[in-house]
Amino acid sequence: MERTYISDVRSSLGTPIKVQGFVENFRNSRAMAFIVLKDITGKLQITVEKEKLPQLVETLDQITGDSVLTVTGIVSENDYVKMGGLEMIPDSIVIESIADAIPIARKDIPATKKKAAVERSSIDQRIDYRWIDLRTDENQLMFKVQTVMVNAMRKFLLDRKFIEIHTPKLIGTASESGSNVFEVQYFDRKAYLAQSPQFYKQMAMASGFERIFEVGPVFRAEKSFTSKHTTEFTGFDLEFSYINSFRDVMKMEEELLTAMLKEVKESYGDQIQELFGTEVVVPETPFPVVKLADLYKALEEEFGYTVDDSEKGDLTTDAERLSYEWVKKHYGHEFLFVTDFDAEQRAFYHMRDENGVPMGYDLIWRGVEITTGAQREHRYEQLKAQADEKGLAEDVKFYLEFFKYGCPPHGGFGIGVDRLTMLLLGLHIKEAMFLFRGPNRLNP
Repeated sequence: MERTYISDVRSSLGTPIKVQGFVENFRNSRAMAFIVLKDITGKLQITVEKEKLPQLVETLDQITGDSVLTVTGIVSENDYVKMGGLEMIPDSIVIESIADAIPIARKDIPATKKKAAVERSSIDQRIDYRWIDLRTDENQLMFKVQTVMVNAMRKFLLDRKFIEIHTPKLIGTASESGSNVFEVQYFDRKAYLAQSPQFYKQMAMASGFERIFEVGPVFRAEKSFTSKHTTEFTGFDLEFSYINSFRDVMKMEEELLTAMLKEVKESYGDQIQELFGTEVVVPETPFPVVKLADLYKALEEEFGYTVDDSEKGDLTTDAERLSYEWVKKHYGHEFLFVTDFDAEQRAFYHMRDENGVPMGYDLIWRGVEITTGAQREHRYEQLKAQADEKGLAEDVKFYLEFFKYGCPPHGGFGIGVDRLTMLLLGLHIKEAMFLFRGPNRLNP
């Protein structure tokens, strides 16, 4: 007998079917037993009257919470069953795996007359047993949402003639965009884990690919202990040629994110609201844009927020956070493009205008930076001079070669899939990843 997913059992009422899943809840009394069986698509109540099914009693006595079962039987409607009004009367229960007592509390459990309340385990305790923690409705919804998110962005780009590529994560040079890199032993020499596919995205532009994207791992050797930083994450990067300005890059990103959020809202908006208490807001385009200096001026005038002049060439974390209040107040929007950063705060490969201002931007969503995007410098001499200025010319010699033999004007950006998930659902970064990696976390 083929397995039936629980979400599909209604179409098989009255006929024998087989379901499989984890035991989410189990009550075993003298006369009756009730099992809530959960698979990735839903939950089903299994009801056993022991007097009618004495052959199942021995099996029932072995079942524990989170055990894995295969159950065959007939599903029928029952208005007294809260779980979708359906229940299965089994004729066979096979225990595929008996679970030991669960070592973590995945949720807060309120007190009852017989039992004291149980406090949810800390996130670090839950990560120790992440495979158990991931069985919750919230966590499984999170990855369904992330699947739709990535697929929607991929489809958006494929519809616009983008090509998907997969670039190396082992690189031979430590210098890229300024972030720290992990050093690894590569046979008889040193290698490094790539902290973005930036150089290879631009190599694809020099190859005439014109429009590319990549979804892959990114590594950052930064000892950051914040709610949004991690040492390994999944990046969604793209690059495209024949642009007129970095504003073409901004337009591409706002349209990409709008299409993605529309798809997520249509697929899971109600469930996200129910389980995470967060509304999926599909933004209006174009997104608001502000120059960095103007934003600092506005934050000082409206919130009394000031920073030293030495910090005004970049966006501070507090300024990011306050920018959300500012953009909601003035534009009723969740997104904000910030432009006109100081050249010393931007990567050497960002193109600069006639005044030396980098032709790029940061995109802030809900008070957190999700993207640094830019038009790239595609002219060899200018690019080499900017690398020299930052003392990187020798380190990036192989990269500079990409621009010696013709390269179209181009630009792009990268987004962290995990950070998007975190902001969409209102989580800590540790909770928004399948397995978090940080300075103190390398297991499981």
